[in-house]
Amino acid sequence: MTALELGLRGAVVALFLVVCAVLLLRYTAVHRAAYLGAAMGVAGAAYAISTAPFFPASSFGWSSPFVAFAMGSPVIFWLWAGAIFNERFAVRPWHAAAWTLLAGLGLVSYNGWMIWPDVARTCGRMLGLATIAFAVLGISQISRGWRVAVTTARGRILTALVIGIGVQMMLAAVAGLAAIPARAIGLSGALALGAFGLLSIWMMLFDPPESQPAVAGPDAGGQAGRVAAEPAPADLSAPDRASLHRLKHLMTTERAYREEGLTIGLLAARLGIPEYRLRTLINDGLGHRNFNAFVNRYRLDEAKAALGDPDQAEVPVLTIALDAGFQSLAPFNRAFKADTGLTPSEFRRQAIAGQNAAEDVEIARSS
Repeated sequence: MTALELGLRGAVVALFLVVCAVLLLRYTAVHRAAYLGAAMGVAGAAYAISTAPFFPASSFGWSSPFVAFAMGSPVIFWLWAGAIFNERFAVRPWHAAAWTLLAGLGLVSYNGWMIWPDVARTCGRMLGLATIAFAVLGISQISRGWRVAVTTARGRILTALVIGIGVQMMLAAVAGLAAIPARAIGLSGALALGAFGLLSIWMMLFDPPESQPAVAGPDAGGQAGRVAAEPAPADLSAPDRASLHRLKHLMTTERAYREEGLTIGLLAARLGIPEYRLRTLINDGLGHRNFNAFVNRYRLDEAKAALGDPDQAEVPVLTIALDAGFQSLAPFNRAFKADTGLTPSEFRRQAIAGQNAAEDVEIARSS
């Protein structure tokens, strides 16, 4: 059992390091919670190491950083949950002081029991109570954004993740206060950490709205589809109407849809709102089934305008597709055919032929 637990904890550490790498490489520029999420990954790895069998528990030497990160994790958890669900949340200098206090209590209670047993026991109790308090504070952050979060798959996963981690922290703290031997919960704790790591990686790497290509359906074509998707002012709150106004400006005036590598996270960061809130505005407020369908609506409208312009009759279809924001010709052709029922070349021939016919009729009338 010891060998099994050590192997499992090694896998858990690897999972959390992958979480940190993905967050730092892909999400720091698009979501303000990415750095705190990476800190949570470091804390999870440190906890898996510091609570493993045979880990030195009576020395203030090389083991101290692992203990400090593990025991200070409740504060990081609270900050991370706040950054996810509370759009007004901001990290303050005193938050670092709170983390330092918990890390210090953890170091003394974990490594000082042979030198100052009474002090270590007191610090351990204070640490357990503080852990429960910060876990409750972290879970309570859900109340600030759960109504919107539960409307999306990503939001539901984040909600479950926050609740699961908070409950796990409270159970570990209660076990410490009740003097339950660490060996009695060691394997189950490692399994819970592994589940959190796997869930985090799945959410980041395989979130369907971001990883699966999608195009706007025929029911959302052209300007008529876009106008029909506009929400009535009474359907939305004042902040949501303001966000939609800024979003329309970004898409119509600044043409953000042309930008290479545009993601919903980048767009949310530019709007200054959480990603899940923008996703809900796009899905429920504007009527698009996902972010890709929303962006492709603007790209396809620009491409159709260019293809129907006689002055651009000699411009290659590939150039028009790239200018509109598509990365290559194949996905553009598929999206265009799904939206219009025609290939881009067929659409261009019909559009220009129709304009030429209209011009001939106008000339005939004037003569």
